[in-house]
Formats: sequence, structure tokens, C-alpha cells
Amino acid sequence: MKKNIIFWTLLALSVSLLLMSTVIYAAEPVHLKLATTTSTENSGLLNVLLPPFEELFNLKVDVIAVGTGAAIKLGENGDADVLLTHDPEAEDKFIQEGHGVNRRDVMYNDFIVLGPSSDPAKIKGIKDVVAAFTNIAKEQAFFVSRGDASGTDVKEKKIWQIAGIKPEKWYLEAGQGMGATLQIAEEKQAYVLCDRATFLAYKDKIGLEILCEGDPLLFNPYSIMAVNPARYPETKYIEAMELIAWVTSVPGQKIIREYQIEGETLFTPVAIP
Repeated sequence: MKKNIIFWTLLALSVSLLLMSTVIYAAEPVHLKLATTTSTENSGLLNVLLPPFEELFNLKVDVIAVGTGAAIKLGENGDADVLLTHDPEAEDKFIQEGHGVNRRDVMYNDFIVLGPSSDPAKIKGIKDVVAAFTNIAKEQAFFVSRGDASGTDVKEKKIWQIAGIKPEKWYLEAGQGMGATLQIAEEKQAYVLCDRATFLAYKDKIGLEILCEGDPLLFNPYSIMAVNPARYPETKYIEAMELIAWVTSVPGQKIIREYQIEGETLFTPVAIP
């Protein structure tokens, strides 16, 4: 009799614990706001990188895909919890001014110059991107810029500055993300600076070709950082650090390394040697 009482007591306790764990697990997930670049979303990387994290931590990542400049502005206003961006100088300033903490290198790819197969500026095969831009300006060949203060836009403006060129009437600022800018460049049969990941995701939708690549100036690193909870106490710092830990962990870096489109790797992870 005593043994039966103990058995049923333990069984009842086990069921209670199971029900409690089920309730806890089934609780509405905490929402985490990630401000990031259009390139990470357009490339499709977030579609494979975030779901395992969300399931593991019972979190929901609300992705705000904008240019890096806009993403950093969201962080400065306390309207995001964590940033994944690709403008080292702007990120340095963000950290130095106390808006962000715990910045970590995540991955890199590169920028490429795309254009129509007719290549009116004759830049195909030119590795020196400044020389390629100079040819485009000399021929007054149509060029479409993102014009949105994104990391890509900042890089492009820097190349024009190095070349000593102020773009003129042959130059259009789209004010759009990378995907939309590529489609405009396709319609205009224009040149455009693009990150390789977005191009690989869109190459079946456009006819533009890679005409200039390989210059060290086109290196494109990505970093992740939390918005500073000391300055913005409403932000979800613990959850932001969980995402940073995931993205820079062995499993997270493995997902980044293995993510491909048609056999081509889009990003090279750097957090784990």
C-alpha cells in the first residue's frame, strides 16, 4: 500500500512538472528587434540562420532590413535591440559614442561592379575599381546608386571620392535597398555596385554581369553588436547577447559557411578561427 502511495505521488509530481514545462515552453516568445542590412535579408541568409536560434531560445527575431545607416540610426534611437551591419567606420563611431556594446566580427564577402553585357565603359576584367569608376565617368555611362546611406552606398561614395570624381547627370540615386536597386539598374542597363551575396540571390532575375571584382578596396566585413542597455534600458540586452552568441558560435558560423546558392558560397565566417 505504501509503495502504491509513493508511486502515485511520484507520478502526479512528474505529470505536474511535465505540464509546467510545457506551459513554460509554450509561452509566447519574446520578440527581439534586429536592425540589419537589406543584403543579409535579400541574400536569404537570415532565413536559415535565425530559425534554429528562435527555436532554441524560444525567441522571435523581428528583422528590420534597411541600409546600414538607417540601422545604426535605429540603434541610436533605441528602436532596435541588436544590429548586424557592414560599415566599420560607422560602427566604430556607434560604439565610441556609447550607443552600442559587445561588437563582434561575424563574416565577410565582397563588393562587385555589375553592368550590361554591352559594357559601354569597357571595364570588364579591370581589377582596379577606381580605374573602373573612372572609365564609367569618362564615358558618362549610366550608373545607379543605392543613395540610401547603406554600407554599400558609403563604399560606393568612397570610391568616387578616391577617384576624384563627382557624379553628374549620368548618375541616378535610387534611394532603395540592394534588390530594388539591382532591378532599376537592369531596367536602365546601367552599372551598379553590389554586394556579392545579393547578386547571387538575384542573378537569375537580372541580366547584369560581373565586370569588375577582386580589388582589396571591395572587401565587405559584417559585424554584430548589442544596443547599450545602460543608455537604453528598454532594450532586450540579454536576448541580444544570446543572438550575438549564436551568430558567432560554432553552429551559427557553420550555417553561414555552408549557406550557398547554386553551389556558390555567399559569406565567409570569421568569428571562429
